[in-house]
Amino acid sequence: MQTRLTFFCELDGPGLKKLFENRFVYDDLKALEAAVALGVLDLSDERADVVRKLNRLGIPVKAWLLLPKEQGYWFNLQNHKQAAQRYEAFKEWTETKKLKWSGVGLDIEPDINEMREAFSFKAKVLRKVFQRFGNKKKAEEAVLAYKKLAVTIRDDGYFLEAYHFPLIVDDRLAGSTALQRLGGLVDIPVDQEVLMLYSSFYRPIGHNILWSYADEAQAIGIGSTGGGVEIWGEKEPAPLSWEELSADLRLAWQSGKPVYLFSLEGCVEKQYLPKLITFDWNKAITAPKTAFVDQSRKVLAGFLWLLQRPFIALAGLAGLIGVIATFRSGKKSEKRSKE
Repeated sequence: MQTRLTFFCELDGPGLKKLFENRFVYDDLKALEAAVALGVLDLSDERADVVRKLNRLGIPVKAWLLLPKEQGYWFNLQNHKQAAQRYEAFKEWTETKKLKWSGVGLDIEPDINEMREAFSFKAKVLRKVFQRFGNKKKAEEAVLAYKKLAVTIRDDGYFLEAYHFPLIVDDRLAGSTALQRLGGLVDIPVDQEVLMLYSSFYRPIGHNILWSYADEAQAIGIGSTGGGVEIWGEKEPAPLSWEELSADLRLAWQSGKPVYLFSLEGCVEKQYLPKLITFDWNKAITAPKTAFVDQSRKVLAGFLWLLQRPFIALAGLAGLIGVIATFRSGKKSEKRSKE
């Protein structure tokens, strides 16, 4: 094994208990020298029991903090107060249950309820998006709150990670917060940022997107092999086949970045773990072409730059209208002089 894998695991208490009743899961994780980013969906005894077992076996486990679905599930601009409260409850639970974590992960994504509304084509989600986009002050307050939370987590001695959609990179490069305000995302300083480059979400150009962002990623998240919460309903993306996953793994390895794989439960169900133990990481793979994706990102960056600076866009539009008006006026004058 030439690189350390981290497996995301997102199961409720009973599902988690059942998964880790299989001793071969522990054996495979040990053989892979892998870590687990465990979704903290609740602060239950069942979850604590699994963490203690992983601790005893020397398998690194990271706390992937999550909220109840009615609070948005993932961390975003709207729920920073609940996020801070969740971390405090997590600390108390960790101390009471005597748990050890190799790090803490903040999953930065839009409100799960808004995402479901968007994929159900409910018009009311647009009102929420535009209200949030126009409220820069509220966004700045949320960012400050998350920065304070990040400082607290690091002061408590934890290695801090953030899990982001790749578009956060384009927003950042454009010197913009427009995309963040539209999606309710937040850009905070962490020790390591994992870009969720799940090729199953972006078929048929998933590998192209992965490779386009690979150089700018600190760590690469790949997947999905199944599991997780449902957003699209009946249109949920199909899990990765072994061939698709193999390509993602080799591309991520070629980038030289840490690899995060979603999900552990999906890999167990599809019996991918034993295959990963004997996986040939160095097998040659042709890098995907990224010209189309790269160009699309440049266009997006330009659009985000203008959204962040609407007065410049309006001034440019006014100037263009002025040029057109002057040109048309000149044409009319020329026509009258000829007559």
